[in-house]
Amino acid sequence: MTPQDELDEEDRRVRHARTLVHLALSAIAQTDMDLADAEQMTAAVRGAILRLFPGKELAFDIIYLPRFRRLLVERYGPAACAAWSAN
Repeated sequence: MTPQDELDEEDRRVRHARTLVHLALSAIAQTDMDLADAEQMTAAVRGAILRLFPGKELAFDIIYLPRFRRLLVERYGPAACAAWSAN
């Protein structure tokens, strides 16, 4: 695999990860799912991204997890999300 092929593959994985996050955040925000389902969806997205980028748990927790937490607090209230974690 050439260096350009490697860069193209990484770009594809990054686009895929962004799409997964965007779709999950939209689904949580726009549907009537309950908190447990939203937590499961967040954990599923985290797992999918970690399959795309093994060993990047900290990157997910820094980049994407705050977005999910903000949405969960906005949607379900701070008390419902006080102990929430996808880890």
